[in-house]
Amino acid sequence: MVIKPMIRSNICINAHPIGCAKETERQIAYVKAQKAKRGTKSAKEGGAGPKTVLVLGCSTGYGLASRISAAFEYGADTIGVSFEHEASARRAGTPGWYNNAAFDRAAAADGLRAITINGDAFSDEIRAKVIESLKAWGTTLDLVVYSLASPVRTDPDTKVLYKSVIKPIGKNYGGASLDMMGGKISYMEVEPATDEEVANTVKVMGGEDWERWMKQLAEAGVLAQGCRTVAYSYIGPKLSHPIYRDGTIGAAKKDLEARARSISGSLKAIGGAAYVSVNKGLITRSSAVIPIIALYLGILFKVMKQRGTHEGCIEQMERLFAERLFTGSNAAAGTVPLDEEGRIRIDDLELAPEVQAEVDKIMPGVTEENVAELCDLAGIRHDFLAINGFDIEGVDYNEDIEDLTKIG
Repeated sequence: MVIKPMIRSNICINAHPIGCAKETERQIAYVKAQKAKRGTKSAKEGGAGPKTVLVLGCSTGYGLASRISAAFEYGADTIGVSFEHEASARRAGTPGWYNNAAFDRAAAADGLRAITINGDAFSDEIRAKVIESLKAWGTTLDLVVYSLASPVRTDPDTKVLYKSVIKPIGKNYGGASLDMMGGKISYMEVEPATDEEVANTVKVMGGEDWERWMKQLAEAGVLAQGCRTVAYSYIGPKLSHPIYRDGTIGAAKKDLEARARSISGSLKAIGGAAYVSVNKGLITRSSAVIPIIALYLGILFKVMKQRGTHEGCIEQMERLFAERLFTGSNAAAGTVPLDEEGRIRIDDLELAPEVQAEVDKIMPGVTEENVAELCDLAGIRHDFLAINGFDIEGVDYNEDIEDLTKIG
């Protein structure tokens, strides 16, 4: 069959196997180029960076980019966990299923050990599988990356299913909504969350599960001396704070930061630490359905590309590893630069005052007539499609694909 993007309500609901694989390979190539540019030595080359890394939420976005950086710059063996719909010959899998397949293929070609576990990372069953795999390898973890972004979570103790929402707290929030594919601008307003919705979102997107992971890994004796763990967050510009930083997701991220301090305390015995990295805003599956976000990102991308400071997932995660986490001699774990709240800031280029001032100047004047001129409309469209393997250079989208399990 010939696979074209199927977009419903600003969400792409299918994936292109070869496109997903090609995009994963592009990220791997970028990291390998950065390795050569920086002169980073892998573990096999005598480097002192991470040797074994666990990535929770490994299949897309920051999680996939983190796993690629660990493996292909530092030569780390990796275990990845994600919950994907598997492909069959006639039925496509989720984008993450193809990304994982491409990663596994590239890791094997480079002689890197890699285990990809498909399952619910919130469950104790998957935690047990990870621990079992580490013990079979006879190794311990130098780094645990927590990059889960699920809309639902089942509490492993109570078996209650919780659902997260993206809503403001206390009052309505509205603003311009940009249809990334059509270029149409409309007004969108979101009602405030109930107290129950806030609590449920914290339960799903906060740090409770991260803390449970680190506790069980520690009790199993699979954390190396000096093991670090990092989870990801976002702050963004002031104009989005009511729907994000001061909304339900922000409440969850504040819980994540509090849990980081608790986890750090528990890791002191082995000389380890927990960090929250605040990352740059990017196009995601939910960007199109949150007021302001898509329009803001379109303007931001235009401004940052003109300044030469724009980064995607892979550029940020490679920089996080090389310039924040592993800054010591021979890529060893060095001193981590933190802000006044104890967080890593990789959103420094996005929130640079001169960048935000330019975005603020442009935003009020954007209309449907000039949106393609004032926004990087082509760029955010590409990113939106690329998440699902479309609009990738070098892919023939008119090719008839007979077996949807094949990635090339």
